[in-house]
Amino acid sequence: MHDLTGKVALIIGLGQASQEGWGIGCAIAVLLAQQGARIFGGNRSLKSAQVTQDRIHANGGVCDILQTDATSSASVKALVDACVEKHGHIDILVNNVGKSEAGTLATMTEEIWDSQVDLNLKSMYLGCHHVLPIMEQQHDGRVVSIASIAGLRYIGKPQIGYSATKAAITHAMKTSAVMYADKGVRLNTVVPGLMYTPYTEQLAVRYGAGADRDAYMQMRDAQVPMGKMGDAWDVAHAVLFLVSNEAKYITGQEIVVDGGITASTGKS
Repeated sequence: MHDLTGKVALIIGLGQASQEGWGIGCAIAVLLAQQGARIFGGNRSLKSAQVTQDRIHANGGVCDILQTDATSSASVKALVDACVEKHGHIDILVNNVGKSEAGTLATMTEEIWDSQVDLNLKSMYLGCHHVLPIMEQQHDGRVVSIASIAGLRYIGKPQIGYSATKAAITHAMKTSAVMYADKGVRLNTVVPGLMYTPYTEQLAVRYGAGADRDAYMQMRDAQVPMGKMGDAWDVAHAVLFLVSNEAKYITGQEIVVDGGITASTGKS
């Protein structure tokens, strides 16, 4: 099941700063590699990407990494070109770049708004912009972009830039899936809810929890009908399914991985 032997997976945003735990990009890359995919990854920090590369190599997998600015067309094109030069094709694209900044439409500065659009949304556009022509020529390809339930509903944090851009990602995948349906290319979205990753520790500081880290984590757990946050592997397994042959008739869809939050009528 979910055999990816011989497939080349380009993952934009596969690094994590911490040597401990599992970030979403790292878990996706490791899981796809475990199924036989050859990983080619782009990440802003090469040091962070090396954490993922080391984990893949330790298990006998194949992973190349390149320092990449996901908001720069030239940088993303260089990543795509390097992947094609190495492997000759790209079967899978995973767009996993994002960051949440606090602010409402009234309080968020224009500079932060622009940076949110660039990092969260333009990065997805650039990945697809440079990879979709290759997949169309192959008449085969699978694209998964990582969004967020913040793009589906208010989840209790003032993060308008993040919410707006993640909503846009979901719609871009859905509409593009229709346009590419007869070209052999499938585009889908995985929509995580509240996940515990190394990044969650940063959010505890960013959203005012400060030293009260445990209270912040307990608050997040309490928001989930299942009683606890998910983790990076929950997201990674959804990605694996969508890029596998078992999902060959699925396109333009979202898999929501949130422990029941968006199905609940309770207060977030």
